[in-house]
Amino acid sequence: MSKRILAPIALFATFLAPLVVHAQAAAEEAAKAPHPHGSALAIAAALAIGLAALGGGLGQGRAVAAALEGICRNPNSAEKVQTPMLLGLAFIESLVIFALLIAFLMYSVLTG
Repeated sequence: MSKRILAPIALFATFLAPLVVHAQAAAEEAAKAPHPHGSALAIAAALAIGLAALGGGLGQGRAVAAALEGICRNPNSAEKVQTPMLLGLAFIESLVIFALLIAFLMYSVLTG
């Protein structure tokens, strides 16, 4: 075999494989102990959800305001503006829901 193939295999077998075994043992020990920062993580998750809701609310308000302003300037465009506006609002709201899911996942993973 060439040195380009043999060198990474030897590196993995020599150094990285034992690290994986030791990391698994350390992770098992860490999972048994209670997490010392559980309340701080809960506050951080709540703050993240609050900021996401704030950003989503501001974005939705600006989107609706712009759509209504366009409809007021040209009432005949109401049918053309309403559907994209509702689609945009749904996308903005989905980002807030994703932030909620990410906050829950981070809290559950970090606290065990």
